Amino acid sequence: MIVDKVTDLIGNTPMLRVPVPHRETRLLLKMEKMNPGGSTKDRMAHSMVLAAIKAGRLAPGGVVVESSSGNTGIGLAIAAVEFGLRFIAVVDHHAAPDKIAVMRALGAEIRFVEGNYREDEVAVVERQRMAARIAAEIPGAVFMNQSDNTANAGGYSAFVREAIEQAEGRIDAYVGCVGTGGSMTGIGHGLKAHHADTVIVAVEPDGSIVFGGPGHPYYQSGTGTPEGDTVGLVLDYGCIDLGLRVTDSEAFETARHFARRTGLLVGGSTGGTLYKALELVAEGRIAGNVLISVADGGEKYLQTIFNDAWMEAKGLRDPAIAERLDDWLGRRAAESPRAALPRLAVA
Repeated sequence: MIVDKVTDLIGNTPMLRVPVPHRETRLLLKMEKMNPGGSTKDRMAHSMVLAAIKAGRLAPGGVVVESSSGNTGIGLAIAAVEFGLRFIAVVDHHAAPDKIAVMRALGAEIRFVEGNYREDEVAVVERQRMAARIAAEIPGAVFMNQSDNTANAGGYSAFVREAIEQAEGRIDAYVGCVGTGGSMTGIGHGLKAHHADTVIVAVEPDGSIVFGGPGHPYYQSGTGTPEGDTVGLVLDYGCIDLGLRVTDSEAFETARHFARRTGLLVGGSTGGTLYKALELVAEGRIAGNVLISVADGGEKYLQTIFNDAWMEAKGLRDPAIAERLDDWLGRRAAESPRAALPRLAVA
């Protein structure tokens, strides 16, 4: 298929099946890293810009302003090129340098928040304040505010259609990371509409406050809601069956393990969802076709997650996790009935 612009390449991402030693269970990885901006956020970024244009909030030559850890910013930078807009990304020290470099290469203007923050502390609250202030000061500017923007969740309708078709109409469980809640809400509602019994599992970093637990700093980027921030209005808890937390070590060691065992580079948030999905499968709590979104690729984290010295310096190495993953991926589990899942159970 030949297309006419880069944004036409968004979506229709392939699906990779990862075998697990459990009868009638398939781990289905939808390769969202294959979008032109390298992440699933291309879908929602394009959706938000298009909605703002249709609503008359953005005119040709207008300005898009958004707080981003990188992936949403890259998607917005691509959309800005298509529609002839100026894009200002507000970032903090937590954003991967490679993501910032990509945004700059696409013509985005980068504004850094000021203040003293710990290395593992995400400055989301200050980013959002700064983005809102910048947008208010510039004529014709729009603060996208992805956390409260309904077009965020609406951007994932095509993801659902594609996944259902690729899985031949059957998806028994979806395990995804939850940050602003846009992808979780959009995908969760779409899958439930197709089949009400589909189990929706939301994974947040240990330290995030999405499910009401105690907050503390974490290194996982672009996912969760840090302490001091509020959960976005776009998140609908009603479509979630199970909420789980994953540690930085579990998420990052899983990403590293998949790179060395399968040749697939995934980002840290995807590492977290893979870890929890495999754990649930091993425990017999989900089965059948288990869908996971490879939200972005590990290519953006070569200096952090995939850097041995960085992992050691942060105290995140844990060889026991790799052994556990090998067990989950390679052993023959005893057959067990699919356990009933409580709604919004938090672990």
